[in-house]
Amino acid sequence: MWLYVNYCKNYTEEDLLPLSAIQHFAFCERQWGLIHLEQQWQENQKTAEGRVLHEKVHNPDYGGSRDGIFYTRSLPLKSFQLGLVGVADMVEFHPLEADADQNGTALPARKGLYLPVPIEYKRGRPKKDDRDAVQLCAQAMSLEEMLGVTIDKGYLFYGQTRHRVEVLFDHKLRSRVADLSMRMHKAYMEGKTPQAGKGVKCSLCSMEDLCMPQLTRQHKAVQEYIEQQLNENNEHP
Repeated sequence: MWLYVNYCKNYTEEDLLPLSAIQHFAFCERQWGLIHLEQQWQENQKTAEGRVLHEKVHNPDYGGSRDGIFYTRSLPLKSFQLGLVGVADMVEFHPLEADADQNGTALPARKGLYLPVPIEYKRGRPKKDDRDAVQLCAQAMSLEEMLGVTIDKGYLFYGQTRHRVEVLFDHKLRSRVADLSMRMHKAYMEGKTPQAGKGVKCSLCSMEDLCMPQLTRQHKAVQEYIEQQLNENNEHP
């Protein structure tokens, strides 16, 4: 099992934050703050389609087997090391060979050991950034903690392409998840919505009208100007 070097926090039940929020934090910390600190939300066509997709996927009564692989939906997840709680869209349980090097988990009324593989559903296409990958990896790290296994990979299923994309849970991605989780908890404790950053993400965000990124950037620039003037006055009395 991957070791949480320098990140082992041992959060309590009351500390746990929504696992799905790590995707928002990875995409834009201000968007995360508006949603999870200020409880604001604005939907557009893309988010509505994504919500409908997940409503169809999240059926805890749906499960079964295919080619020896068992699968279940809406599996509850919890990690006290990352401080996250959530639900996996789908988890497949792949049978392990008797002489396999990997450690697996037992299933009720099933022989042998199985390796859990998380599957996350997304409405659109694969993205250029890692926001989807970190959410999937956080699910895998939660499963590892819960079941005492090591999960090497999972899959993102995109609704537009109708294909799975393999995601490898390497050290770099795991460290990224642990770092995002730690920073997200720090921001939550501070309770202050971050300023808008620079970039082209705003045009992709359903929250742009609520966020007003240009005004927040301008406000920051004014603060910097005032501080500069005060410093200059202190230097030249």
